[in-house]
Amino acid sequence: MYLASMDGIELFLLGRALMKLGEEALPEPPGGPGQYAGSTRSVVIVAGDIAAHPDTTIGETAQRTGLPQSQVSTAVARLREAGSVRTAPDPADRRRTLVRPSPTVSDRVAAVRAAGSSKVEDALAKALGTTEAARLPEVTEALELLARHLVREAR
Repeated sequence: MYLASMDGIELFLLGRALMKLGEEALPEPPGGPGQYAGSTRSVVIVAGDIAAHPDTTIGETAQRTGLPQSQVSTAVARLREAGSVRTAPDPADRRRTLVRPSPTVSDRVAAVRAAGSSKVEDALAKALGTTEAARLPEVTEALELLARHLVREAR
């Protein structure tokens, strides 16, 4: 499929497929997947938004991401518990809480990074199946190219 023939729907569906692969490539949270309310997807979306917009509020994050405020609140609570974000009262309006990335790498982020590309390759290999397994290097290279050109470095 060449980009000239790809439409917005196909691009959107590709993005969803990549999100599912990303979820598969993440190591299980401590205590297993049932320990926390909310999806891993929403936590990663919220973490990315907070990294791009430090000193933001839950309401602002909800507006930018399109997630319900309750999901953003749950995600921020999980991120705070993991040590990935810090919260503080807004000095301009003490009723609001500002959220910012933690200045240090949390244990959870360190664990995800330590799992590294092997978990990604496992998820890709599973998605490709045995009939397309030989294409794993080509697909991996294409994903690295997309990441290099479309994703901001958030480390």
